[in-house]
Amino acid sequence: MQDLSALSRQIALPEVGEAGQARLAAAHVLVVGAGGLGCPVLTYLATAGVGRITLMDPDRVELTNLHRQPLYTPRDVGATKVAAAGLRLRAQTPGLQLIPRATALGASNAGRAVAEVDIVVDAADSFAVSYILSDACLAAGKLLVSASALATAGYVGGFCGGAPSLRAVFPDLPEQAATCASAGVLGPLVGMIGAAQAQMVLQHLLGTTPPVAGQMLSFDMGRLQVAGFRFDTAREPETALRFVALGDSEALVVDLRGTTEAPQQATPRAVRLSLDTLAGAGSASDLSRVLARHLAPGVSPELSRERPLILTCSSGLRAWRAARLAQGLGYRDLALHAVSAP
Repeated sequence: MQDLSALSRQIALPEVGEAGQARLAAAHVLVVGAGGLGCPVLTYLATAGVGRITLMDPDRVELTNLHRQPLYTPRDVGATKVAAAGLRLRAQTPGLQLIPRATALGASNAGRAVAEVDIVVDAADSFAVSYILSDACLAAGKLLVSASALATAGYVGGFCGGAPSLRAVFPDLPEQAATCASAGVLGPLVGMIGAAQAQMVLQHLLGTTPPVAGQMLSFDMGRLQVAGFRFDTAREPETALRFVALGDSEALVVDLRGTTEAPQQATPRAVRLSLDTLAGAGSASDLSRVLARHLAPGVSPELSRERPLILTCSSGLRAWRAARLAQGLGYRDLALHAVSAP
């Protein structure tokens, strides 16, 4: 347990006190992602006296991370982020129980990961992970503090846990999505948004008002503007495209990645098809014929709008767009898979 004398200025707050500090010490938080958002989240939760943190991130420290991920130094390049972060956090807060998991969060393990904790922080910078976590938290009735940051703007919100889910606020993915690698990002922006995530987690654990669940904050630091609104009345979508694990499903897997991007397809029996080819199908029968031409040996040629399809790509974005196209042709049993999220 952390030395309470180091927390005296925090305990002095009427919102905290000894009882509130005890609640923080008893809490178990899942943080998914140890990058630009995760570094401030982890730092402020650990130093605030949160007792246990499970950290999930499969990535290793890269030199290009350092300007926005201050938990790491050049000496950490090549190390797993969970190991490097663990060394710093334990040095700062010797009483912290940190559970490092150098694995990706995906549909196959999200339910178990969420069930073990009190609150979930999405700092992964992945569309697939955000929606997978939202679905798992909505089912478990637990708060999800999710955020996104790019260039000079971003947001943080408190979803599920009695409030609408991420899907209710963002029912569709964008047509195209930039990344920090392609569009860049300023370090102070992710620091601010990550700190806001940590603030939301602490206020939720302390039970302060207004409630974190149902609250959104947006940051446009290019214009030096911060705004907020509540989304308590947002409606859940009637139908949802869910991310799933491939597993042993009987569904036909459609891999939207090209051979240059992915020499090995998602499963041995997957159909490899480009998004442009799928978009060229004018009817369900056209799409069935296109799929039939690309079937692997031994795969049943019986194709119809009732046959389950799993559409997969690297991030989930192309799979989402492909699923919307297939829905327009009458397909209903559709699911998504992002290769980077197991």
